[in-house]
Amino acid sequence: MQRWTTQLPDETSTQALGAALSRTLTSGLKIYLHGELGAGKTSLTRALLQAAGHSGRVKSPTYTLVEPYAISVDGKALSLMHFDLYRMGSPEEFIDAGFREYFDSEHLCVVEWPEQAQGLLPPADLDVFLSVAGEGRTVELCANSEQGTTCLNHLDLHWTK
Repeated sequence: MQRWTTQLPDETSTQALGAALSRTLTSGLKIYLHGELGAGKTSLTRALLQAAGHSGRVKSPTYTLVEPYAISVDGKALSLMHFDLYRMGSPEEFIDAGFREYFDSEHLCVVEWPEQAQGLLPPADLDVFLSVAGEGRTVELCANSEQGTTCLNHLDLHWTK
């Protein structure tokens, strides 16, 4: 498992990381975001989406559980599904809602609070752990697949604080 860790001293750094991540996205990639409330999961996703060309409002899918976005990476159109499972009442809601169908080679899935689905999600290609560190954040990215490793390798090329 490959790991990549850095400090995000402010919101600008979080936006820079989101932009760098946006340039590593591919169809079928599954990114799971972990961290306490306020750790920056939605902020990171918002920056990623905006850097990938989404010009509209990026809202947290806290109540709808999922928001779809059409984005472009290197001129290729991608369908990104942004999940926020924080308010999910039980893991079965994930199955009942039909969310499993999005975890395929055609969709890119970013999931906040994946632990709420308690083992019903397929394994993440990339786990992102965010934690509050003073005024900023510490972020650790862990690649769990070949696709996740490729993502981290490309991230090294694009990352600048």
